[in-house]
Amino acid sequence: MRLYLLIRAVAGFAMACAFTLQLVYQAQVAGLGPLELVLAGTVFEVVIFAAQVPTGVLADLHSRKWSVIIGYALIGAGTLVEGLVPAFPAILAGSALMGVGYTCVEGAEEAWVAGELGDGASRAFTRGAQVSQAATIAGIVASVGLASMALRTPLLVGGGLLLLLAVVLVVVMRESPFEKVGAPREHLSESIREVRRRPALWFLMAAVASTAFAAEGIDRLTQLHFTEAFGTPLVWFGVISIGAMFAAIVLTQLADGSGMRGLVILQAGAAACALVLATSEWFWLAAAASVLLSATREAARPTMITWVTEQTEPGSRATVLSFLGQTDAAGELAGGPPLGLTAERLGIRVALLGAAGALAMAVPFLRLARRGVTK
Repeated sequence: MRLYLLIRAVAGFAMACAFTLQLVYQAQVAGLGPLELVLAGTVFEVVIFAAQVPTGVLADLHSRKWSVIIGYALIGAGTLVEGLVPAFPAILAGSALMGVGYTCVEGAEEAWVAGELGDGASRAFTRGAQVSQAATIAGIVASVGLASMALRTPLLVGGGLLLLLAVVLVVVMRESPFEKVGAPREHLSESIREVRRRPALWFLMAAVASTAFAAEGIDRLTQLHFTEAFGTPLVWFGVISIGAMFAAIVLTQLADGSGMRGLVILQAGAAACALVLATSEWFWLAAAASVLLSATREAARPTMITWVTEQTEPGSRATVLSFLGQTDAAGELAGGPPLGLTAERLGIRVALLGAAGALAMAVPFLRLARRGVTK
C-alpha cells in the first residue's frame, strides 16, 4: 500500500501543480481564443473516448504495471510539450498525449492495486483518495507560487515530476501474476459478456453517463457563474478549491466501506448542491454549495472503484473500468455543447440547473445498481 500512496501523492501534487492555472496559461501565454480553448478540451475527451477500452484490454492482457508507467510518462510528456511550446498545434498534441496517458493509468492502476492487495484494496482506495486530495491542496498552492515566476513554470514542474514518477516506478513497482484471457478480441468479448451478465453494471454505466453529462457544464461554468453573479475575486477560486479538497478528505473517510449505499447518498448530495449553486442569490451559500459539490464528486470515485472491483473478475477488471471511463468521456462530450449553448442562450443559472437535473437522474440508476435487478 505504501507504494500506491506514494503514487497518489506525487501524481496528485504534480497534476494540481500543472493544471490549476492551465487555462490561464493557454489564454494569456499561448493566446488561445474561446473556440481554441474548447477544441483543446475536446481533443482530450475524444482521445480518451477512443483509447479507453483498447488501453484497458492491453493492461489486462499484458501488464497493469507497464500500463501505469507508460501512462504517467505520456501525461508528463504531454504537459511538458504544452509548457515548452505555447502554440495551438503543440497544445493539441500535448492534449492528445495526455489523453492517451490518462487512459493507460485509469483502470490499470486500480486493477493493479486490487491484484496486489486483494481484500485490502478497499482501504487502499480510500487512503489513496485522501492522500491525493491532500497532495492536490499542496499542488494548488505550489501552482500559484510558481506562476508568479512565469505561467509556464507550473506546467514544467508538474510534467517533470510525472516523468520522474514513471522512471522511479520502472525500478520499484512490482506486479504479481494475474489471469490473462486469450487474444485481445477474445478478452474484449469476454469482458462485454461479463458486463451483460451483471445488470448492476448496466445501471452504474447509466449513472456515470448522467453525471458526466453534467460534469462539463459544472467544470466550465462555475467560475464564470461566480464572476458574473457575485463579482468574485480570483483569489476566492483558490480558497473554494482548497476548501473542497479538505471537505473531500472528510467525506471520503465517512464513505469508506459504505458501498453502493454511500454512492447513492453522495450522488443525491451532489445534485442538491448543484441546485443550490444554480439558484442561490447569496455568495456564501453558493460558495458552500460549490465546495460540497466538488467534495461529493471527489469522494464518490474511490467508493465507486471499490464497488466495481468487488463486482468484476480479476482478469477483466481493467477493461471493465475502462468501459466506465469511456462512458464518462462520452457523457462529457454529449453534455458540454448543449449545456454551453443553454448558458449562452438562456443564462448560466439555467445551464447549471440542467446539470443539477442530470446529477439527480443518476440517483435512481444507482439505486437500481444497488439492488442489482433489471426491472
